Amino acid sequence: EPVRSAVIDSCIRVIDNGRESINKKVFFIFTVYSILDGNNQIKLGACSSEEAAAWIRCLKDVALEEPPPCQAKNFVGSPTMTWPSLRSESTWTKLRKNSVKWPFRSSVHAEATTSDVIAPSHWKIFGCQNGLRLFKEAKDWDSLGGVGFYSDTIHDCCARIFSSVYSAEETSCSKLWDDDPAIMAVGVVDGTSEAIFLALMSLGPSRSEWDYCVYHGSLVECLDGHTDIINKKLYSDWLPWGMKRRDLLLQRYWRREDDGTYVILYHSVVHKKCPPQSGYVRAHLKSGGYVVTPVNQGQQSTVKHMLAIDWKLWKLYPRLSAARSLTILMLMRVAALRELFKAKQRNSSSICLSREWLRHIHLPQTEKPDDKTDTESDKSIEDNNLINNEVEQPASLHVSLSGLNQELDEFFDVPEESEFSDCDHLESERPGEPSSELPPLNLHHPKLTSAASFVRKLHDLASECNHASLLRSIVDLIHAAAQKKGYMNLQEVATEDTKLYCYGNSLRKDPTATLPSSWSPGNPSLFLIRGQNYLQDKQKIKANGALMQMVGADWLISEKREDNLGSRLGGIVQNHAAQGGPEFFFIVNFQIPGTPRYTLAMYYMMKSPLEDHPSLYKFVNGDDAYRNSRFKLIPHVSEGSWIAKQSVGKRGSLLGQTLEVHYFRGKNYMEVDIDVASSTVARSVCNLVIGYFSSMVVELAFVIQGNTREELPETLLGTSRLNRVDLSKALVALT
Repeated sequence: EPVRSAVIDSCIRVIDNGRESINKKVFFIFTVYSILDGNNQIKLGACSSEEAAAWIRCLKDVALEEPPPCQAKNFVGSPTMTWPSLRSESTWTKLRKNSVKWPFRSSVHAEATTSDVIAPSHWKIFGCQNGLRLFKEAKDWDSLGGVGFYSDTIHDCCARIFSSVYSAEETSCSKLWDDDPAIMAVGVVDGTSEAIFLALMSLGPSRSEWDYCVYHGSLVECLDGHTDIINKKLYSDWLPWGMKRRDLLLQRYWRREDDGTYVILYHSVVHKKCPPQSGYVRAHLKSGGYVVTPVNQGQQSTVKHMLAIDWKLWKLYPRLSAARSLTILMLMRVAALRELFKAKQRNSSSICLSREWLRHIHLPQTEKPDDKTDTESDKSIEDNNLINNEVEQPASLHVSLSGLNQELDEFFDVPEESEFSDCDHLESERPGEPSSELPPLNLHHPKLTSAASFVRKLHDLASECNHASLLRSIVDLIHAAAQKKGYMNLQEVATEDTKLYCYGNSLRKDPTATLPSSWSPGNPSLFLIRGQNYLQDKQKIKANGALMQMVGADWLISEKREDNLGSRLGGIVQNHAAQGGPEFFFIVNFQIPGTPRYTLAMYYMMKSPLEDHPSLYKFVNGDDAYRNSRFKLIPHVSEGSWIAKQSVGKRGSLLGQTLEVHYFRGKNYMEVDIDVASSTVARSVCNLVIGYFSSMVVELAFVIQGNTREELPETLLGTSRLNRVDLSKALVALT
């Protein structure tokens, strides 16, 4: 019988916390919590990522449903039990007999879904080896007419590495390649995406069955359930003669998409716990990773492996030729992985393979609290408090989720049917907080110093007294001192180009879409939205326009979260309100985590009456539950590194179902404030992408999702194009 239960309604959210090790067993953790009370939550663990994903999908679907009157939905600790008559049944057998099964198979073997963005491929094929297609990132290839593509066999790769002659032919071919080119290998592996994911994540002995490049891998630090720091040492026998051994210190991030696709991303970092070692040269991975997508009902998977590495080669070597040849040799590991699965599946299933590789995944343990070592791998992942209550919330009228998390048995096994009367509890210690020594990660920042506070006060004073020249002079003095010191931190000088502004114009507009740190209206035709008959044919159509026009943007830095920008006096919203015009504004405010915090806000405006647009009118005047089930973002990185594009993706998502969203309704505006820090996955993606932000061009589209016939076809609410936004250009938020 269910030992505990709680009500699932529209106030319930589910967060994917990633992996965690409990008593030397790896669990995939997710947290169910109430937005009414952040302390009202339960933390659960599944034995596989697919099982955790099925639970997450089902809980989200149930939370979105509108229950019949007087029918409660009770959440209980078993995947075979559901809502009807849970409290009335007295035996496990009756409960299983009368309950409705959870639709676990709905997302486990789903085919890869299409993108919500129409964009040309940035990759061009240049060869095929060992059954793998090889691609190079396309830049100026089209202008070269597509001729002279350079292709190597494995023998040619080795020959060119050892060759000391840079022939004229090689020189002409190298003109088609940049330094440290981004190369991708694509192949099909006979295995489930989950089994392949576990094989790729493993750093244990099982990796040696397919990875001929890495002979030793170790975990340096776990940052959260989706992000860690790892060190990989490479074999030397496949490197050129006389070349020192190489190793890599990488930040690794992973996530699972709704269609069963796994994304693993890497890039090089610096960490004081793992400095460069004697006898090794540390190569620099600019961007790399894997994308594993299920095909053929999940029985096979397409594996994409991409690398862009600076090998730190000698100048005596034909640098470009050797670099790409070494990279291609590493990419050939996909073929080795394919052959491993082909051989092993003759004797065992993918499930057995998953369990085998799961044992070799290195994660910090929550037991052995008295052990003290110098390596971060013996530390555990902190149980993140996912909801920070700045305002005391009223007591929830629902059954508390926190009652399921009793102190004595924070984690406990959900038994099989035959074991239901004999449950063994897993005890876990509270993990300690991991420390990060990586400034580029933006995980833990010190607070703003007195110098930054001084700049803020002077900025405010100048705003009141109109002494802009005084503020500019003092800021220049601080910059001069920073340059004399040799470096400049955002924490010490909050902004590089502090200037007076009003809310809505702190980020400049550039109609040409070429200037850095600028915005322009996006191209609606890039995005796909639901058509009139979507409920029947599931077909999406190209958008042909947007309902509202983008009129401004803010890029701000502050010590706290900036809410309700539309209410700020002196801003474009309040200025129009004072004039009594017909304009209605829609503001989307992304609150980026960290200390200091960044705020990215986009302002959209229309002059027609709100009543003329039923979907928008219903959204603006609806409750938060309705808004959370409709507000959708479609992102697209049109220019940027591969790792940035993979991190952001091209799929639309309902922000209110994954992030904490606050809505503010004013006289002439509606504002949506999105707290990116409220999700572990979103926070990890933000920490990964923020370092590439100044080299990215991002296209965004906002949609009020149509779920009924009356709400179709959809119309884009607004679009924007953000061009290479520089962190140092953020302006101090006015008080």
